[in-house]
Amino acid sequence: MLAAIVKIALGVAIGLPLVVYFLQERLMFFPQPLSEARRATLVRQFPAVRELSLRAADGTRVHAWHVEADSESPLVLYFGGNAEEVSWMLDAIGDPRSGATPGLSWMLLDYRGYGASEGAPSEAALVGDAGMLFDHARSLPGGAERRVFAFGRSLGSGVAVALAVRRPLAGVILVTPFDSAVAVAKRYYPYLPVAWMMKHRFESIVHAPRLRVPLLCLVAEHDEVIPPVHGERLYTAWGGPKRKLMLGGATHNDNDGPLLWEEVRNFLRESPKWGQTPVDNSKGVRPL
Repeated sequence: MLAAIVKIALGVAIGLPLVVYFLQERLMFFPQPLSEARRATLVRQFPAVRELSLRAADGTRVHAWHVEADSESPLVLYFGGNAEEVSWMLDAIGDPRSGATPGLSWMLLDYRGYGASEGAPSEAALVGDAGMLFDHARSLPGGAERRVFAFGRSLGSGVAVALAVRRPLAGVILVTPFDSAVAVAKRYYPYLPVAWMMKHRFESIVHAPRLRVPLLCLVAEHDEVIPPVHGERLYTAWGGPKRKLMLGGATHNDNDGPLLWEEVRNFLRESPKWGQTPVDNSKGVRPL
């Protein structure tokens, strides 16, 4: 009887980590596709919005939405959460001249497998595609002189920080961010050796101390998915000018209120006063 129990225990101890290791993409990424009907509706609803179709180096077609105020306006690159289909942001942004962020232009990236993008998500793919989107923005008329910001929400905070390491940004906005995907996973799977197992680590905390780009960090007070302590650690480690706001009463998926947009507008308006020009932090960074 004891021998049987030991065998079962060993089987679980060995088998469970293996199952989690091979299924970790399904546990970490929750692709939200965009139906053609919804896409057609959005095109009709927002006639001024352009669709971008970019080809990655491996041939994968990556989709993004482009909301242009004017070619001289600051541009915000948006990276969403792990179960987010980013076209909802078209409603949140509204008219680029009179909506929630007047005078700002946006590019909203569909991760691979999300929205209208092809392929499958991974840390390397998401970070690489973010760099591709930045490069595309810089290639447009007037793009070389344009101030470009990164806005990352939840999972997208890891993408935004990785982009800040690899491209010269004017500022970074993080909503419900985390210090490291490994640290968050340890909270959910304390019985597994996640530090050894995780392939998609998003170690923002490693990069934060040497980043000199301005940061706006927005933490949800009652975040039940990524507890506030993870955002606090990242904020504390950040090496550049920074501002933090605790969104009182907000949860992980309910924080997109007037206070958030007011802080975003103020940050984008005031960041030039900090004397910050885009900084290239890419020296010594190894590709994923």
